[in-house]
Amino acid sequence: MSDPSGIDATGPDPTGPDPTRPDPTGPDPTVPDPTVEAVGLRTHPLSALVQGVLWAGAAFVGLAGSLLGGNDWGLVGILASLAIALVGGLVVGALAGYLGWYFTRYVIDGNELRITSGVLTKSSRRIPYERIQSVDVAEPFVARVVGLAELRIDMAGGDDSRTSLHYLPLDEVRRLRRLLLHRAHGHAADAEPVDEERTLIARVAPERIIIGTLLSLDFLGVAALLVAALVTAVWTREIFIAIGGILPFGAAIAQIVARRVVQQWDFRLSRGERGLRIERGLLSRTSQTIPFDRVQGVAVKEPFIWRRLGWQRLEVDVAGYAAQSDDDGVNSTSTLMPITDPALAASVVAELLPTGTERITLDRPTTRSRLFAPIGWRYRSIEARAGVVESVTGWLERTTSIVPHTKNQSVELRQGPLQRWRGVATVEIHSPPGPVDVDGRHLDQDAARRFWREHVDRI
Repeated sequence: MSDPSGIDATGPDPTGPDPTRPDPTGPDPTVPDPTVEAVGLRTHPLSALVQGVLWAGAAFVGLAGSLLGGNDWGLVGILASLAIALVGGLVVGALAGYLGWYFTRYVIDGNELRITSGVLTKSSRRIPYERIQSVDVAEPFVARVVGLAELRIDMAGGDDSRTSLHYLPLDEVRRLRRLLLHRAHGHAADAEPVDEERTLIARVAPERIIIGTLLSLDFLGVAALLVAALVTAVWTREIFIAIGGILPFGAAIAQIVARRVVQQWDFRLSRGERGLRIERGLLSRTSQTIPFDRVQGVAVKEPFIWRRLGWQRLEVDVAGYAAQSDDDGVNSTSTLMPITDPALAASVVAELLPTGTERITLDRPTTRSRLFAPIGWRYRSIEARAGVVESVTGWLERTTSIVPHTKNQSVELRQGPLQRWRGVATVEIHSPPGPVDVDGRHLDQDAARRFWREHVDRI
């Protein structure tokens, strides 16, 4: 119908286009803008601030360590130097972080993830989805304070197989992880990625981790040396003994606590369709995924005191993780369970490895190997079962290493001059580098040759 002025109230305004409707001649909003895709996206601007704080902390720690070596600056000079180090490190780090942030962009298209970076020298890394093995989320302490996180992408390859995007909002990092894993498993680009359902296997209480750390042999040994250094320093009143003994032993204790307690705090292990997921950390939080098909082997560690209490520690050898470490330089990606009981440990190992119960062969060293290990020879063995090969070694810390036959790369028979004299030989199963080491040391030479020949046929 029309109003008295003659303009149709239900039709378009003849004087110009309707601003509430999309322009039919303009771009379709449902199609990605190729200009944006070509330019790429930046990470969060606060990444520069996080970088500055990290540099300031490094400058402060470095200068403080040098000042402890002795100086004649006085208290005012020391405080002024530390303040300058903090401010200078923050400014320089923030500037470097800003340049890195400004020149870093990432693009996620239908085929790959592309990351370009570099101020003076440009670099572009292309990551095809089919090469992605796992995608992890890390929340370093400084980034976590401002709600940011780091995305870590591990690919099939060598030492340089990890790529990181830092830093992005935590929700965005989780969304990107879902998207990349969705594409990596061959799903269509137009399908909506969703988080897979997960079942909690175990949660390790922080107090149990603390008790286990206090009862570990390495902690007790370093603590005893620290106490001895303190007593000696007080008795002799020598400051050099305090500096030369207390500081190194104190630093060693701090490193043990950081690796065993702080990094493994509130440890959670859950199961999904594609693998296990580990979430851990007090200050810096990490969410690590262990795909089932990348597991190369598992090691069960039983320290001397823990054995009396029925406690074990599980470490896993994951393809591509051996040469990697966290931001503090500690390789904690191999920890599968920081402390557990044998029943739960066996069930977790069964999740990852085809641990058959049928024993094929079991070989132990003879008394002739006493020359090479006067005490430890009694506690060594190598066993082949259906699906896996397993070795046991150690008397202070018993280690059971388990590797599937399908993951073995080669098997070596080794015999040195002393071994030939004693009539013994060593069989070593080669698998990718990591915490798992399967070998039968100083076995009877005939048994070692038989095991070697049979295992060559299995792989």
